[in-house]
Amino acid sequence: MASDDRATLVAVVPLAAAIALFGVVFGAASRPVFGSGLTLVFSAFVFSGVVQFTVAGLAFGGASSLAILATAALVNARNLALGAVLRPHLRGGPARRAGLSWFLIDETVGLALTRRDQAARTLLIGGVVCYVAWFAGTVVGVVGGGVVPGVAALAAAVFPVLFVALSAMAATSMSLVRRSLGAAAVTVVLALAWPAGRAIAPVIAAIVVALPPERRANSAAAGALHTGSQGGGP
Repeated sequence: MASDDRATLVAVVPLAAAIALFGVVFGAASRPVFGSGLTLVFSAFVFSGVVQFTVAGLAFGGASSLAILATAALVNARNLALGAVLRPHLRGGPARRAGLSWFLIDETVGLALTRRDQAARTLLIGGVVCYVAWFAGTVVGVVGGGVVPGVAALAAAVFPVLFVALSAMAATSMSLVRRSLGAAAVTVVLALAWPAGRAIAPVIAAIVVALPPERRANSAAAGALHTGSQGGGP
């Protein structure tokens, strides 16, 4: 095994462990709603914890199929932002990127952004490990849901710490640090002001914070081109 792949595995194991804990919670919580078989199929073919928890909650509350589909689509729209952020770092054609998109979750994108020169490989390895962890956790939750209260508390405590660590690893400049802090602040404000939109608040925050530097970069490039044309250089 290459040293880079080994480093990726070492980095993804804590994330996968936390994902497995949430998988246990989901499996136990969804079994009374969907039954054991459908819960396992759900985790096998969807692989999106936030969408799956949302759908299970709505189904348990008696929401209509249309409401469930609309809400799931809205929540999953954050993948558009995740894909846009990661796209510049992925080599290969559309078919390869489409295959990698299956592993596009918050954790794997965060990990891939810490290894931008090997983002595709990191996304693949991290995605496979996280997928296996999520499905295995679901199986454990379906089979033995009695441990859920303790697991839920542990998962809720561990996940924020892991995301802070990912942010620290990805923030390699003061500009990125400032944008990360800005996104966190915007997320908190949006979550408090709009509780129903908490699932997409981080996406909105990321877009709001990321766009200004991009516009500044474009303006700087345009200014440089203008200066070059005035000087008559090549």
